Amino acid sequence: MLNIILNTLFLNRSFNQQAALAFIMFAVLMTLCCGKRKPPLPPLEKVRQRVEISGFQRGNKIALSWQMPARNASDSSVLNIKSADIYRLAEPSNAPLALSEEEFASRSIIIGNLPISDTDFGLKRLTYNDNLEFAGQSARLRYAIRFVNDSGQKAAFSNFLLIEPTAKVADNPKSLTAEVSQENILLNWAAPQINIDGSKPVNIVGYNIYRSAAKTENAKLLNDKPISDTRFQDNFFEFDREYFYFIRSVSVGNSGEPIESAESNIVGILPKDTFVPTAPASITIAAVPGNISIFFASNPERDIVGYSIYRSTDSALDKSKWQLLNTDLLKTNTFQDTKIETGTKYFYYLKATDAKGNLSEPSEIVSETAP
Repeated sequence: MLNIILNTLFLNRSFNQQAALAFIMFAVLMTLCCGKRKPPLPPLEKVRQRVEISGFQRGNKIALSWQMPARNASDSSVLNIKSADIYRLAEPSNAPLALSEEEFASRSIIIGNLPISDTDFGLKRLTYNDNLEFAGQSARLRYAIRFVNDSGQKAAFSNFLLIEPTAKVADNPKSLTAEVSQENILLNWAAPQINIDGSKPVNIVGYNIYRSAAKTENAKLLNDKPISDTRFQDNFFEFDREYFYFIRSVSVGNSGEPIESAESNIVGILPKDTFVPTAPASITIAAVPGNISIFFASNPERDIVGYSIYRSTDSALDKSKWQLLNTDLLKTNTFQDTKIETGTKYFYYLKATDAKGNLSEPSEIVSETAP
C-alpha cells in the first residue's frame, strides 16, 4: 500500500514537497496501525501482596489476627484495600504439610469477608473469629487471607496458618459474681460441667482471671498460673474505680499446650468504701507528774489516716459529750495529755478514721489518776 501511495505522489508533479512528506508520514502510521495487534496486558495489581496471619484456639473458636500495613498516601496498593477474604481448608490431620497456592485456592472456601476502613491502617491489628462445629473426627485446619481492592482485584495469599483444634476443651465458667470488702474484691463462679463438644469428664486444669478498667478495654491477666479454686480475691484495687471481670477455663490441647475457654459472664463493679474501721485496741496508759501518756496499737486497715482521743472525768457521761483532745487527727499511736490536775481521775477512749472519713466505734475505756 505504501508503494502505491509513493508512486501516486511522484506521478503528481504539482504536489509540493512539504505536503508529500506529511502524507508519507501519515501513510506510515496507517500501515503500522493495520499490523497485527498484541494481546492486552493484565491490569497491574494494586493490592499489597502479602500479610502475615497468626491465630489460636479459644473454646470453639479459632481467633485469627494480622497486622495492617501503615498508611502511605503515595502507595496506591495500600490506599485501594477495601476488604479481606478469609479462607479455610479442612484436611485430614495426617495430610502432607506442603500445599501450593493453586491447590489451596481450588480446595479452600471463603468463610468470611472483613470490610477494611481507613481507620484500620497504621499498623493496627485486625481479628476474625471462626466458629467451629466438631463432628467427632480429628482434622487440621489451614487458613489464609487475601486483600481485595476497590476493583475486586485480589492480592496473593498470606502465609498458611495450620491449626489442629481440640474438641475436648472445657466449657466457659458460669454465674460469676463479685463482692466488695474492706480488703479485697471477692470473685465466685460455677465450674463448667461439660466440654464444648458435650463430652465428659471436663478437661480442665484451672482458671484464668481477667480484669479491665472498661468493658471494651483489653483485659489483663491477674494470676500467674491457672488456679484450681472457683473463687479469687483481688487484693490490688482502689475504691471509687470501676472494674470489669471475667473468667476463662484452661484445658490441655492435643500437644499439651494450654487452651482457654470462652469468657464467663462479665461482671462490672464500682467499689465504694463504706466500711467502718475497727476500734483501736491494745490501749495502755501511764501517768507521771504533769503528764498522762496513752499508747495503742495501729489499726490493721491500710487506709487509716488518723485517730481521735476523747476524755472525761465521768465515765458514765454519754460518749458523745466527752471532750475531744486533738483538733487534728493523731498520726502516731501515742498521745500525751498535759492539761491535767493532780489527784483527778481521767477516762479516755479513741476512734480511728479512714481515708473516706469512715469513723470507727469507740475503743475500750482506759483511766488513770494524775499524780
